[in-house]
Amino acid sequence: MNDLQTFARDIHKGLSAPLKHISSKYFYDDIGSGIFQDIMKMPEYYPTPCEFEILSLQGENIINQLHFSEPFQIVEFGAGDGIKTRQLLKKLVERRVDFTYVPIDISAKAIEELVTNMLTHLPSLQIKPMIGNYFSMMEELAETRIPSLLLFLGGNIGNYEPLEVNRLLAEFRKCMNPGDYLLTGFDLQKNPATIRCAYDDPRGITKAFNINLLHRINRELGGSFKTNQFDFYSHYNPINGEVRSYLVSLVPQKVHVQYTQNCYSFDRSEVIWTELSKKYTVREIEEVAAANGFRVMEHFMDCKAYFTDSLWAL
Repeated sequence: MNDLQTFARDIHKGLSAPLKHISSKYFYDDIGSGIFQDIMKMPEYYPTPCEFEILSLQGENIINQLHFSEPFQIVEFGAGDGIKTRQLLKKLVERRVDFTYVPIDISAKAIEELVTNMLTHLPSLQIKPMIGNYFSMMEELAETRIPSLLLFLGGNIGNYEPLEVNRLLAEFRKCMNPGDYLLTGFDLQKNPATIRCAYDDPRGITKAFNINLLHRINRELGGSFKTNQFDFYSHYNPINGEVRSYLVSLVPQKVHVQYTQNCYSFDRSEVIWTELSKKYTVREIEEVAAANGFRVMEHFMDCKAYFTDSLWAL
């Protein structure tokens, strides 16, 4: 099954469900990846500057926790523009450490831009990019025996339900060997107002990011979504730490998708669930690590304790 068939299958399944949903992994086509770059530049969107601070100011401390005795690879899942990661790689290059950077992203355009930017700033960097989704790339990585530091940054783990988190970490373990490491970004629980503003900005950039899902269905699957007939809504629950985002149908309507040869009906105010973004406590992070066979080495936090990059060992 190719990527387009998988996309069509998931869209049909999601839009046929009692609670309609579209997986957040489909945000990141070339256009969506570009909009997300704009989101990361928003003053309200704190995860990016917080993680940038961690990797810039604590990169040396992270490196000092790694104990590789031979050349290794740094594999980054969902690399995006790589600007934050570059802070860590720069320190390794300056130390003349023998490593290869393996960025993985589903967007070919994002990878092309990342490689250009990385080599502009770090011309001696050994880089081996991969284009595709995490899971298919993990199968390839599992066949190698190269010592690895895996990066899963940006708080992306918060997009997964608890059972999905366990499945994801099980997949990471499959492409890791004893002595390998996983550096994972977790958005921490904090003032609910701070979180609300980060996920529903006044300029509507986050709304455009979500609406692009409908544009993508129109472009790639022959959908007939009228995007001006949908709005965006985001809600944060400070009790369980979950942000949930939705597209809202403003009118009763029917949408046809040529590729699936199906028509999908929407009631007025019916929602399509598009994203979960879970905010963790430190205790929850340590429980997730232990439950999945990892040992927490250290939590590297920003100065406000809004975010942590947590280093785990296998």
